[in-house]
Amino acid sequence: MDITTVRSYRVARTRDDLVLGAGEVVLAGGTWLMSEPQPQATGLVDLTGMGWTPLEIDTDGLRIAATCTIAELVAFARDAPAEWTAAAMIPDAANALLASFKIWNTATVGGNVCRAFAAGAMVSLCVALDAVAEVWGPAGARELAVADLVTGNGTTSLTPGEVLRGIRLPAHALRARAALRKIALAEHGRSGAVVTGRVDPNGASVFTITAATLRPTVSRFDSVPTAAALAAAVRAAPAYYSDPLGSADWRRGVSEALAEDIRRELA
Repeated sequence: MDITTVRSYRVARTRDDLVLGAGEVVLAGGTWLMSEPQPQATGLVDLTGMGWTPLEIDTDGLRIAATCTIAELVAFARDAPAEWTAAAMIPDAANALLASFKIWNTATVGGNVCRAFAAGAMVSLCVALDAVAEVWGPAGARELAVADLVTGNGTTSLTPGEVLRGIRLPAHALRARAALRKIALAEHGRSGAVVTGRVDPNGASVFTITAATLRPTVSRFDSVPTAAALAAAVRAAPAYYSDPLGSADWRRGVSEALAEDIRRELA
């Protein structure tokens, strides 16, 4: 789509270039930005000129640049360190995204997280693996859990002038046994519910719900929970919602069923 209000375009190459002028918006992959009218946008600031390394491995885990494409992350999963068993969930999360492989080669992980749609596939992945967002802003840098960055369907806790620099997946979560399940009313439709579960090396477990709720829901247990305990946690999750792609009651019911399926697998 042509954004007819845009009058300027510049490439950011240093951190100072990330200071936005009136009407400027950041551009990474641009797959959402170019998909609908943006009447407030009069200038584009291209983040790809920052030259951020897409993926970096260190002793703490994996650092994903905000400009890393979904295709690059999926390719990494195929050759991830053998002990990072949870990396096998990356392609499953990418396939939960309502997009073609061509979009994968352009859309960025950071863009999907910052768009913060309830059915955002990279949000599901990041929340499942305790991802931490690195945020750059006028006042300096800060870190927060991706689960807290996303505040609602299409809303985040980012303040004006803040830019997502990257996302860190901790090593302990990557070494977990993990599984992802999704469901949609149509075979190739947008996810109506995405549920993940993982069991860390210390035996603790984490179950998450996205797509079915307006913001991510995270439930933590000291071990794999009983069926009753998990079902209670899923039913108590806040902000199940209704739209043309599913009612709140349906989303709650299928989330409970998917969570139990994962619990049995991990147990």
